[in-house]
Formats: sequence, structure tokens, C-alpha cells
Amino acid sequence: MAADDRLDDDIKDDELAWRLREAHRRVRMLPTEEKERFARKYLAICDLAKRDPERAASRLETFLEGLGDTPRGQENTSGD
Repeated sequence: MAADDRLDDDIKDDELAWRLREAHRRVRMLPTEEKERFARKYLAICDLAKRDPERAASRLETFLEGLGDTPRGQENTSGD
């Protein structure tokens, strides 16, 4: 099987992993007072992703929207 011949589930898992990585990067950039609160939520989503990836993806979407409302959200560009 070639690397490009992945199953659809693998692609979904890769997308979730990429988005979790993006969320982690954005949480790291937050001011200290906000970082702790968001880090706890992020860890809960990571734990959920092990058991229920679809539900975790939904929660991650909401989480990322909340990060966009933070004062430094504008600095956190996608893909950096």
C-alpha cells in the first residue's frame, strides 16, 4: 500500500491531529492568566479524542472559536 492510498478514516484522524496541534500552538501563545484555563480544556479534548474522535472534533471546533475571541487570537495565524 502506497502512502497516498490511505483510508478515509486515516485522513480524518490526520485532520484531527493537525487541528489539535494548531490548538496547542495557539494555547501556548496566550498570556499566562488565560493559558491555564484553555490548557485544561485542551487536555480534556485530547483525552476525548482517544475514545471518540468525532465528538472531540466537534468540541475542538468550539474550542478554536473561543480562542479566536482572545486578545492574541489575531496573531495566531493558521499553519505557523
